[in-house]
Amino acid sequence: MPELLLELFSEEIPARMQARAADDLKRLVTDRLKEAGLDFSHAEAHVTPRRLALAVDGLPERQPDVREERKGPRIDAPERAIQGFLGSVGVSLEQCEQREIKGNTFYFVVFERKGGRTGDVLPALIEDAVRALAWPKSMRFADQSFRWVRPLHSVIGVFDGANLAGGIDLGNGQSLAYGNTTRGHRFLAPGPITVTGFADYKAKLADAHVILDREERKRMIREGAAKLADKAGVEISPDDALLDEVAGLVEFPVPLLGTIDADFMDLPPEVMTSTMRANQKYFATRTADGAFADRFAVVANIPAADGGAAIVAGNERVLRARLADAKFFWDQDRKVPLGDRVPALSNIVFH
Repeated sequence: MPELLLELFSEEIPARMQARAADDLKRLVTDRLKEAGLDFSHAEAHVTPRRLALAVDGLPERQPDVREERKGPRIDAPERAIQGFLGSVGVSLEQCEQREIKGNTFYFVVFERKGGRTGDVLPALIEDAVRALAWPKSMRFADQSFRWVRPLHSVIGVFDGANLAGGIDLGNGQSLAYGNTTRGHRFLAPGPITVTGFADYKAKLADAHVILDREERKRMIREGAAKLADKAGVEISPDDALLDEVAGLVEFPVPLLGTIDADFMDLPPEVMTSTMRANQKYFATRTADGAFADRFAVVANIPAADGGAAIVAGNERVLRARLADAKFFWDQDRKVPLGDRVPALSNIVFH
């Protein structure tokens, strides 16, 4: 049966907003499909830093025909009541049927509407769903009234292998037409990619160094980092929240392992972990007995020709500066014992 493929291609979406946006897009579109009488067999949503995608399979080619009946007043009801009913349904008395119910005869009106072509229904339905998608923060652009989380570049709208008519109205006479073209990895495959359906879309993105499935990206990060850590005799400290975030920062994850300078290993593990995690999105490591180890895992967005040596060196240099700041403040704080700070509390007024 026919399939719908939708992709909203934009600048990088903040990692913390991605999973919710994919779920919301799926819900908004499928709810509207059901309201339009369009059943489907399967729907799945995907998100990467630069795209929201939805595939809905098993859609019918047309909406089902609809038969609706409206019961009116009794045939001996006051003329005003009868005319009010006729006006509310927009028919004449000759178009009404008469049916007997429990000894009384009532007017009935029967409406029969032919279902429209699914391809004609989808464009407006999709635009309505896209406009209803709420972001924690969104942007408005100087020459458009349309709001989105980041600048929107293109929209794929393919149903049963053909482009949908219309597009997304951006305001001020601007619009993005539904097409069948996307782009791959920003650096490794930036050229246009033409697709015919979801299977073709997913395969061509994979060839263009874009892993569409968020869970697959997480698996690549988790297993790749664990393999590198094992070779170095350490293990990755579990951090599911950081894994979720990093999976939203890369479209083609390449884990790498760096080394922490020995000068900073006397800092408390909490200080180093906080600095690496919050500022740099690095994964900490630990030894077999649970002690903090002098290695960290970083996830690049590209495979490097030198095996990642330059990327690792650059990240080690940045981390060195971060930890130097942390060490400075740690040493400064310890110069004054905590007990010696109590007299200073007399200068603080609590309201």
